[in-house]
Amino acid sequence: MPPARSGIRNLTEKYLECHPAEREQLEPLLAALKADAEPTSRAALPGHVTCSAVVIDRARRVLHIGHKVSGKLLPPGGHVEDDRTLLAAALRRVCEETGIRPRDLCLIPQFLGAPIDVDVHDIDANPAKGELAHRRFDFRFAFYITAEQTPPLVLQDEGVSGAQWLPFADVRSPTLRTKLLKAEAEGLAGSRSPSTHRP
Repeated sequence: MPPARSGIRNLTEKYLECHPAEREQLEPLLAALKADAEPTSRAALPGHVTCSAVVIDRARRVLHIGHKVSGKLLPPGGHVEDDRTLLAAALRRVCEETGIRPRDLCLIPQFLGAPIDVDVHDIDANPAKGELAHRRFDFRFAFYITAEQTPPLVLQDEGVSGAQWLPFADVRSPTLRTKLLKAEAEGLAGSRSPSTHRP
């Protein structure tokens, strides 16, 4: 069963309370949440909700994975499936793509109530998969690695070509980079207790 539409709407509104200047950019997401189509369904057009995990290690670097199809370096993430929540979907995707387990991660206290970023990006049509061009509303959740030593990565997804840890200043997404640098300047803090949220 996909996450409840009301839960996604509430999460979006909490995010916009922190980032009111992004409301205009997220109007297509708000419209999608009012439409009849399931907002997390791959078939929902012109856009649908996806999730990513912004995984931060002790050296203040963010995990990025190479996507074979797009050739881009992005945080681990992807489509929502039978996940109870968007947060659960992000945890499942990071595990599937990198082998990092939920118990290796904890939420960052500053971002407990909402994602760190909601990225809106366009996806080209993929005739091989029968996919039309569409837009993704990617909810990005921030996690710390809990252990002193970063667990070894085991790239499990056939669509992943490699992985890199990038300093905040080199994070590829401009919106995510800005938010990470701002959070760092304000003092990223909190205990590193394993996540009790299960996918």
